[in-house]
Amino acid sequence: MAEERTGQGKAADGTESHDPDFPEAFLSFMRQGWRDTELPVTPRAEVPNHAKRRAALAEAFPGETLVIPTGNEKVRANDTDHRFRPGSDFAYLTGDLESDSVLVLRPGGEATLFMRPRSSRATDEFFRSRHGELWVGRRPTLREKSTELGLPTADLSELDAALAELAPGRTRVLRGFDARVDAAVRQYDGARAEGQPGRDRELAIAIAELKLVKDEWEIAQLQEACDATVRGFEDVARALPADRGVSERLLEGVFALRARHDGNDVGYGSIVGAGEHATILHWVHNHGATRPGELLLMDMGVENRNLYTADVTRVLPVDGRFTPLQRQVYDAVYAAQQAGIEMCRPGVAFRDVHLASMRVLAEALKDLGLLPVSVDEAMDPASTVYRRWTLHGTSHMLGIDVHDCANARKETYREGPLGEGYVLTVEPGLYFQPEDELVPEELRGVGVRIEDDILVTADGPVNMSAGLPRASAEVETWLAEQREAGPRLPG
Repeated sequence: MAEERTGQGKAADGTESHDPDFPEAFLSFMRQGWRDTELPVTPRAEVPNHAKRRAALAEAFPGETLVIPTGNEKVRANDTDHRFRPGSDFAYLTGDLESDSVLVLRPGGEATLFMRPRSSRATDEFFRSRHGELWVGRRPTLREKSTELGLPTADLSELDAALAELAPGRTRVLRGFDARVDAAVRQYDGARAEGQPGRDRELAIAIAELKLVKDEWEIAQLQEACDATVRGFEDVARALPADRGVSERLLEGVFALRARHDGNDVGYGSIVGAGEHATILHWVHNHGATRPGELLLMDMGVENRNLYTADVTRVLPVDGRFTPLQRQVYDAVYAAQQAGIEMCRPGVAFRDVHLASMRVLAEALKDLGLLPVSVDEAMDPASTVYRRWTLHGTSHMLGIDVHDCANARKETYREGPLGEGYVLTVEPGLYFQPEDELVPEELRGVGVRIEDDILVTADGPVNMSAGLPRASAEVETWLAEQREAGPRLPG
C-alpha cells in the first residue's frame, strides 16, 4: 500500500507529514503533457425521485435552510481508512455517493451540493494530495456531477462562507456526520446546547418519516438487493459440505463475494451461526465451524449499489435433513413468521405483526412443555415470560438502512399503523441457550430464526425475498438441489 494515501499529520492541502520533498526537476516534469478528458455523464433516471424528496422536506420547514452532510472517511487504523459509505439521509436526498459532500437546501427548495471537485492540473494536487486523482482516481467536475444528479453544485472550498451566512434560528443541521459543519452552524434551541437540539432533531425525524413510504424506484432497488441476496445464499449452500465441518468465516466470505460483485457490499455484518452460535442473536465473530447433525443460522443481506439493502435469515440442517426435534422448532418459527406476514397490510398496527408471531411462538413453547403459565398469561404485558426464548422484536423497517427510519417518532413507527409502500422484515425466532437448565438437554444450543422482507400493498403482503424457500421440507429440497449444482463464482 502506498504510504502517502492518508494518515495522521495531514496538512491542510491534503499532503502528509511524511511526504518526500520532490526536486523541482521532477515537479516540473509532472506538470507537463497531460490530456484533459471529460466523463460521459448523463442524468440518472432517479433524479426526479430525489427532487421530490427534497421538495417535500423543504415544505416541512418553510422559510428555513436545511444542511445535510454525508460525512467523512473514517480511520480504520493509523493511516488507513474504512471504505467510505455515504450518510443514508444524504444519499436518500441526493443520490450522491462521494465523501465530504454537503447538501444545503434553502427556503423554497433551492438546493446546492457542495462537493470536492476534480483535482486541478493547475496545481500539484492531482499527484501530491491525498485527494488527487493519481491516488484515488478521477472525481467528477462540478459540471459533470450537476448533470448526473440534476443539482446545482459548488466547490467544497466555498462551504464555510456559505454556512457563515446562514441565520441562527432559521437553519437546521443534520448533526453528527461532519464536525466541520457542526462547528460552523451554531446550535439554536434556547437553553439547550448539548447534543442534537430539538430543532435539529426535528429535521432528522422528518427525513426518517419521509423514508417510511418507498416509491417505485426504491422498491425496485430493494428487489434487486433481495434477488442478489438469494443468489448469495445459493452460493453459500453450494459451498456447504454435508459430511464435514467448514468455518463460519468461509461461508461469510462466500456471501461477501456475491455482495461485492452484485452490489456495494454487505448491508450489515453477516451473522453465520453454526450450532449453539445460532442462539446468540447478533453473532458476528463467525469463528466457529459447522458440524453435521446441527443447524446453521445465517442472517445476511446484500446492499445494492444505490445502498438499499436486503435482510434475510435462513436456517439449514448441515447434513441436509432436520431431526424430528429440529423440525418441530423450525416449523413453529415458520408458522409464527407466516402469521406475522399475513398481518402486513395497510392500517394494521405495527405492533400487531409482532403480537401475531409471538402468540404462535408462545403456543409452541407451551406444546414443548416450557411455559410455566398459560399462553394467555405469558402474553400478558405484565408477564411476557415467553420472551426468555425469543428476546427480539419481530420486525423493523427496511430501506437505505437495514434498520431504516430509526429516527421516526414512536407514534408514526413503533406505535403507528402500517402504510402502503412500507417495507419491513418479519423475523421471529426461538433460541435455547446451551446453559438454560429450564429446557430439555436435547433442545439446548438450538436456535432458529426465519426472516423475509415484506412489501405492504393494498392487495396484501408481497414477500420480496421469496426466492428462498421457507417451509422445512422445501428447505431440504432446495439445499439438495444447490449441492447437486455445485460451487460457482459470481458472473
